[in-house]
Amino acid sequence: MSSASTTSSIWEGYTSVPTASETPFIVNPVTLVCEPEIYPALPIALICILVCFLAVTGNLVVMIVILHNRRSILSTDIYLLHLATADLLFAVSLPFWAVDAISGWVFGDAMCKVVSMIQEVNFYSGILLLACISVNRYFAIVHSARSHRQKQPFLIKLVCAAVWVLSILLSLPILYKGQVRASSNKYICNEDHDGEYDEKWKLATKICHHIIGFLIPLGVIVFCYSVTIQRLCQTKGFQKEKALKVIIAVVLAFLICWVPHNITVFIDTLVRMRFIMASCAGRNHIDRALFATQSLGFLHSCVNPILYAFIGVKFRANLLRLLADKGLMKRTEESHFQRSVRPSVSGTTSTVI
Repeated sequence: MSSASTTSSIWEGYTSVPTASETPFIVNPVTLVCEPEIYPALPIALICILVCFLAVTGNLVVMIVILHNRRSILSTDIYLLHLATADLLFAVSLPFWAVDAISGWVFGDAMCKVVSMIQEVNFYSGILLLACISVNRYFAIVHSARSHRQKQPFLIKLVCAAVWVLSILLSLPILYKGQVRASSNKYICNEDHDGEYDEKWKLATKICHHIIGFLIPLGVIVFCYSVTIQRLCQTKGFQKEKALKVIIAVVLAFLICWVPHNITVFIDTLVRMRFIMASCAGRNHIDRALFATQSLGFLHSCVNPILYAFIGVKFRANLLRLLADKGLMKRTEESHFQRSVRPSVSGTTSTVI
């Protein structure tokens, strides 16, 4: 997500006329700034800390389980390992925003750029990795490429590296424009866009964010899974359906958490660039929507491990095996669970499925 959409900077760049709250639209905006709504700082900080704890704990467990079974790691596992890494990096940035909610940004310009860029990289890498997973599942199931996951591990790692490089490149505007500035009685961390050139630059980066960072990957995901599900409905076996269940849940979780925010940010972009003129009352609604949908997006970083634990039979089996290997549970309990789920824990499926 962009640092421009963080709670402390939602209102940057908004202007209105003195009678904006009395009229539905603004015809000739001037430089009078709308008064932003004030959100309680402590609940925001507590949410950030709670999500950080859950995300760090859950994603570390996922990474440990996958790496512990690296001899049987498949292409989907590699993608999910990188996805857990992206969520872990994002979670590490949340304590900074917890402090920011209470006392403003006190970490300086350099950390403002770095933390904001980490969030932006997480957004791009998350949806791009999910698009890669959908393509991988499409070829493995629709085209019955059973050996596709095992014989090209170098290619899969190369794709993941390309995703990280592209995500970093798309996030560079945040690193360039992110800065700390005074607002009211505290400092805030946001993007600096002043002047006509910067407005055009901001519009270009926003369009890039919406198209490359959401619409194109979303189109790939919808197409691949639509065809894949159609093929599964035509097959008599259920093993492939079990192998796809966790991945579909992961994609749906991403869409539920991020689609509302992307729609809201798109509307916010149109208002900021004055393609849509809105009153201060209308901007208050956008403000609240940005806050609510961004909070939902924050939760996504800790959702995937929960899905693996509740849906992924093989993930639970491998987790219990890891605990038994480390002496944290009895081997008999782990063996009993393995026997009870053995038909569903085929070696042809992912570590987390």
